[in-house]
Parts: sequence; C-alpha cells; structure tokens
Amino acid sequence: MKSFGLLTLLMLVGCALLQLIMPWWSLVLVCLGLAAWQRPSSGQAFAAGLLGAGLSWWLPALWLTTHGAARLAGRLATLLPLGGNAWLLLALSGVVAGLVGGLAAVSGTWLRQAASPTAAHSTAPQR
Repeated sequence: MKSFGLLTLLMLVGCALLQLIMPWWSLVLVCLGLAAWQRPSSGQAFAAGLLGAGLSWWLPALWLTTHGAARLAGRLATLLPLGGNAWLLLALSGVVAGLVGGLAAVSGTWLRQAASPTAAHSTAPQR
C-alpha cells in the first residue's frame, strides 16, 4: 500500500507541475511513465492514475471556482449541456482527467509487462 500512495502522490505532483508548461495531455506522459517505472498491478495503476490526474485538475479548479472564477465556469457550463452549473462542470472535468490518467497508467503497466515478460506470466504449457 505504501507504493500505491507514493505512486498517486508522484502522479499528482508530476501532472500538476508538467501541465504548468505543457498542454493538458501531458498528464498522459506522466501517468504512463510513472506506472511503467513503478510496476504496480493494473488495478493499482488505474486507481493511482485516476486519483493523481483527477486531483491535479480538480484541486486547482476547486480553488479557482471558490476564489472568483465561478462566473466564468458558470458561463462555460451554459455552453455545455450542464444547465449553467459550475460545480457540475468542476466534477466532470476532474472525472475526465482522472479517466485519462487512469487509462494512461494502465497502458504504462501493460507496456512494461509486454517489454519484459516473466516466466510467471507465460501462457505456454510446461512439460
């Protein structure tokens, strides 16, 4: 469980910092790379990516919404079929970022498994 918490924290910090200078999709690179490096199980990788990437979007959006950007979020929510609900837009953006990060982390785990298969994961019958 210690490695799951560390992986989640690394993804949260890495996604938040890299998105300051790169586009939004840079969270894919962070989650994929960290999951390939740490070698978690697929479930742990998805959960860490979901939490790390989702919180890297949700926490700044929550802070901005509570500190004066609620009008902008409300206007943006009227463009989308959200009925002008800024809080629903906030939740939806965190979920989308979390799903992207989770799927990227699972891809990193699977990429690492494909690159270095072990005898334990072999499907060939043994004689």
